[in-house]
Amino acid sequence: MLVVGNNNTITVYYDGSCPGCVKDRKAFEWFAGKRASRFIWFDITGQEDALRRQGIEPINALRELHIKDGQGVIHSEMDAYSLLMKDIPLLWVLGTVICLPVIKPVLSYLYRKSVDKRLSCKTS
Repeated sequence: MLVVGNNNTITVYYDGSCPGCVKDRKAFEWFAGKRASRFIWFDITGQEDALRRQGIEPINALRELHIKDGQGVIHSEMDAYSLLMKDIPLLWVLGTVICLPVIKPVLSYLYRKSVDKRLSCKTS
């Protein structure tokens, strides 16, 4: 389980203008069940200044998942997914597996390819 210090909340930065991202959020909330209240979902749409204050470049926020743990540390991409999943008992094993040395780079590549395709359709 993710140890988050005194603050038991995790902030998840997601693209609320992306239907797939909203669907993913709902799925994570469903899997989290009672633990869903631990997650603060921050819609990054139009929040460039707020993102920069957190040390997140807006283009990177669109290209990869970012979370801030209870200690204020920002995690991104597969590490963010892993920490998020490890905090949800039903997804703990998956959160562990996705960061294995052989699996993580493959998933990272596929994830970026998928996001880049989504973003190119959004700007076309």
